[in-house]
Amino acid sequence: MELIGRRWAGAILYALTDGPLHFAQLNEAVPGMSDRLLSHRLKELEEAGLVRREVQEAGKRVRVSYELTQKGHSLEPVMGGLRDWARNWHRA
Repeated sequence: MELIGRRWAGAILYALTDGPLHFAQLNEAVPGMSDRLLSHRLKELEEAGLVRREVQEAGKRVRVSYELTQKGHSLEPVMGGLRDWARNWHRA
């Protein structure tokens, strides 16, 4: 709970539920956080086994993408429940 409850961690996990994203795409999907904090949270989530980091090399260019692991995907029902709760109560 402590890791998922940290600022932005849940938003990052939620953004990755639709599939792998590159760093810049994650930065757009979770607006308002610094590159440094995003990088830090991604490392924490990776160390916890929730996110997988994949490096793709295309010649001199290197692209890094992030995706949920099986353990990370197991949180999808919880994330969906939180989303539904927020949609229901945000209108109130």
